[in-house]
Amino acid sequence: MIVSSPYDKLLQSLPVRELTASVPGTDGQSSDTRYWDYGDPAAATTLVLVHGFRGDHHGLQLVVAELLNGDPQTPALRILAPDLPGFGESAAFPDGVHSLAAYAGWIQGFLGVIAPTGRLVVLGHSFGSIVVAAAAAAADRLTADEIILVNPIAAPALSGPRGVLTRLAVFYYWAGAKLPERWGYALLQNRAIVRIMSVSMAKTRNPALRRWIHSQHDRYFSAFANRQVVMNAFTASVSHDVSEFAACILQPTLLIAADKDDITPLAAQYRLQTLFPNARLRVIDNVGHLIHYEQPKPAAVFIREFMAEELAL
Repeated sequence: MIVSSPYDKLLQSLPVRELTASVPGTDGQSSDTRYWDYGDPAAATTLVLVHGFRGDHHGLQLVVAELLNGDPQTPALRILAPDLPGFGESAAFPDGVHSLAAYAGWIQGFLGVIAPTGRLVVLGHSFGSIVVAAAAAAADRLTADEIILVNPIAAPALSGPRGVLTRLAVFYYWAGAKLPERWGYALLQNRAIVRIMSVSMAKTRNPALRRWIHSQHDRYFSAFANRQVVMNAFTASVSHDVSEFAACILQPTLLIAADKDDITPLAAQYRLQTLFPNARLRVIDNVGHLIHYEQPKPAAVFIREFMAEELAL
């Protein structure tokens, strides 16, 4: 069942172009990345969004809506929202290897293909925060002027307070990849399990918003190319975290964290901030790992303020 949200009319009114980029991989082969181009194509600032594990570009649309419908006095903005390779409408990597290195190389390649002019800001949410951080810390550094990480994975998932649950998730994805194809897909796409994941992450007490969040996960959480993509990407997401790369990220960085994030405790976010040469931390209260669904407006305000402050320097 499709559930409507208060943002429906706003999202439908957004100027958007649906495009495809052929992005070269580290093995020399190219894959098609589907992306959505919002806002003013002639804007002096381009913001590129990298979504989290098992999602696609839809997850960050509310942040897009808030950014493009904020204070009319703020500068124009162009926003590009690709689907990660192997998820949503983007093709999987031709060699089938969906490692963190492959995803970090992909975002570098994507930016090279689209070649945005002017100021470039790159934002990553959840697993996307690890992808962006790894790319920004690489020897051929991400060509971004600023970095924004929302719900950043600030500490190793396997050693955190929910390490046992993470290990259960590891077994779940391993079983989904190893079972016979029919049963593997049935497990990975099981609506009851997807709902349990959604319920565990949602913190809002607004019943209408909770229904809409669950509907979004029902619609988009199982849009992946194949079982191996999910297993590879999950392994990458729990084997790495942003703290590995923070010291090598030279760009001004904004961290937007949540006080009720079960995946990364707030104390780890404060520690993460100290590892960057130049990072600011903003905390949104009464929300967990779904800032982009539950609190997109405060997140957009922090993003706008950060970009305005950096532009003024």
